Amino acid sequence: MIIKLERIEVTSTRELQMIDITPEVERVVGESGVRQGMVFAMTAHTTSSLLVTEGIECLERDVPAHLERLAPKQPPEGSYGYYHNRYLDFDGRLGFNAGDHLKSILGGIGCFFPIENGKVVRGRRQTVYFVEYDGPLARTVFVQVIGQA
Repeated sequence: MIIKLERIEVTSTRELQMIDITPEVERVVGESGVRQGMVFAMTAHTTSSLLVTEGIECLERDVPAHLERLAPKQPPEGSYGYYHNRYLDFDGRLGFNAGDHLKSILGGIGCFFPIENGKVVRGRRQTVYFVEYDGPLARTVFVQVIGQA
């Protein structure tokens, strides 16, 4: 049994951004020596997501825009507020990004795929995206490969 964990560094350049990490996930699997098994990927952050969807530019605009409508950075004036957007006395910082945490909850923090004959098994149009909601920032994605050589 082979178990390998690798950290992928992802740097966003915009506040809301989808970044294709499929080639990095496939590289980690290819270098692992696993022929049959599973690969798991997980963001290490609470204001980002990993999503699997069709890898086309229009969805790279639609997905963050829709999530922003569902969980706006700032709620509309005169409506509800976010409890998180306040001074956080337990760590001495100002919470300002509740909408970004909510987007992460909606999007999810991870994904997994089977590995067959040393290759990631995924649909022809499936693309693995790191989705940034609170950028630009340098981020970490954990990729773990488990299986047989």
